[in-house]
Amino acid sequence: MRNIVASLLASLLIMTAWAQENPCGPVPTENQLRWQDMEMYAFIHYSLNTYTDQEWGGGNEDPKLFNPADLDCRQWTRVCKQAGMKGIIFTAKHHCGFCMWPSAYTEYSVKNSPWKNGKGDVVRELADACREEGLKFAVYLSPWDRNHKDYGKPEYVTYFRNQLRELLTQYGDIFEVWFDGANGGDGWYGGANETRKIDRTTYYEWPETYRMIRQLQPKCLIWNDGSDRGDLRWVGTEAGNVGETNWSLMPSKGDTPWHMLHYGVETGDVWCPGETNTSIRPGWFYHDAENEHVKSLSRLMDTYYKSVGRNSTLLLNFPIAPNGRIHPTDSLRGIAFKQMIDEVFKDNLVDKAKTAHKGDVFTIDFKHPTAFNRFLAEEDIAKGQRVRKFSLEAMVDGKWQSLKDELVDNGDGLTTIGHRRIICFPMVKATKLRFTINSYKQEPIIKRIGVYIAPELTADIPNSGEKKSSRLHYFFSSPKQMMIDWDTEQTITAFRYLPPQNTREGLVTHYTLWGSTDWANWTKLASGEFSNIVNNPIWQTIKFAPTKAKILRLDADCLAEGERMAFGDIEIK
Repeated sequence: MRNIVASLLASLLIMTAWAQENPCGPVPTENQLRWQDMEMYAFIHYSLNTYTDQEWGGGNEDPKLFNPADLDCRQWTRVCKQAGMKGIIFTAKHHCGFCMWPSAYTEYSVKNSPWKNGKGDVVRELADACREEGLKFAVYLSPWDRNHKDYGKPEYVTYFRNQLRELLTQYGDIFEVWFDGANGGDGWYGGANETRKIDRTTYYEWPETYRMIRQLQPKCLIWNDGSDRGDLRWVGTEAGNVGETNWSLMPSKGDTPWHMLHYGVETGDVWCPGETNTSIRPGWFYHDAENEHVKSLSRLMDTYYKSVGRNSTLLLNFPIAPNGRIHPTDSLRGIAFKQMIDEVFKDNLVDKAKTAHKGDVFTIDFKHPTAFNRFLAEEDIAKGQRVRKFSLEAMVDGKWQSLKDELVDNGDGLTTIGHRRIICFPMVKATKLRFTINSYKQEPIIKRIGVYIAPELTADIPNSGEKKSSRLHYFFSSPKQMMIDWDTEQTITAFRYLPPQNTREGLVTHYTLWGSTDWANWTKLASGEFSNIVNNPIWQTIKFAPTKAKILRLDADCLAEGERMAFGDIEIK
């Protein structure tokens, strides 16, 4: 995005002395401004889950499983840098509790793995590699720990802070600390094998933890989606989009329902911008079965427009394969993504046009019919976020024609701008473009506008093949019980469930799976939770010991919403 970062369009500035001296409501800190300018940075998920083919480990996985043959953090940083990422956030400890550094406070870490004879430190290697490549470094530390015997007790909070202190004092500057919102549930817990519940609003005593972070890393930002407001917020989904209306403001206290996370709050009293997190694959950790499902270039560009192009940043995950490297498909797709962003935004058509500004209307005269399909606008957010609504019109064949954002679903029109807003519309050929600010909180300060032409990309084509479930006979014996049978008895080892898409209605979150050969005698094959299925509704795999069966019974022990089980597809292996 060389052209965007280039010269300011002085003719478009509405910056009066009064506006400069009177910010509009809450404004970002220097740390938040620096973070927003990063625009894109990488998540890297890597842990024992990589070797157990899980998304959430149970806390009892053997540390000896961690023994990558070719772990290369410099390969990670080279790929991320070429993919346009300005930094990396690393999963130093996921929910299973396994530490990717030799923590002094637990034996459940890389120091008890065969990798480098227990002398290795993945956090150290990645922190060093980031600085060699000029990338910023950050850490993810799961507050939930399914391994630790004291989880749920006050002693665990001390343990958690001790580990956080290690990460904040031993690895140089940290630009962000990421605290996952998953808290409490079933786990190994030092051998207890039980479910533990905590009050996430009080248990971790976040204010004290925040004070420690700010003391040890004064330039570090805190990501937390709880009621204790951090510096950054989750946007309510892991699908890779934030609301087309996106205020960088939130209330300083209280719960945060989904609409607040996704759209922000215009009247909020603190600056708490959204960070859009998603993975380049369906899951967060590496799975061989997903090698054919890496996001397409078209899908990645759609994610860019719906995150960075909607006043957010993009946190894009690259999972590490079992050999200790980013998979070639992921790396090539990420690099192509950066190249396409550069291609789209390399030539700002405004630079060759005549721009007129009167009141709240900007008119760009191209002098002759010019093709374009992207519009960009930026506010000077250092003075606050001001624009509520705006409109775009193109003069085509002598008549003004309204332009709509083709990526907006709810028809509310063109709303907030903030740090950056990108509007996508079908190609037009116009002599003029009119940008009108229709509503604002305070005198707008437009820092930059741009008009671009993006090449057409082949859209993702849904799989038109036969559904896996169509080869099976299934029926519902009750609203929460599915029966599946097939022609002959066979040996099976796994059951896969794809939840319904774009709805929580009927989505199974907890299950029990039974098998039978005669409809009379049933063997329990597995039971548990589909981890993170609500936020990331991807294929869920239940593995079990090889079993002879002709019938399966899936009991929905708990649904996300509704009273009747639903599914997108099922498969038996």
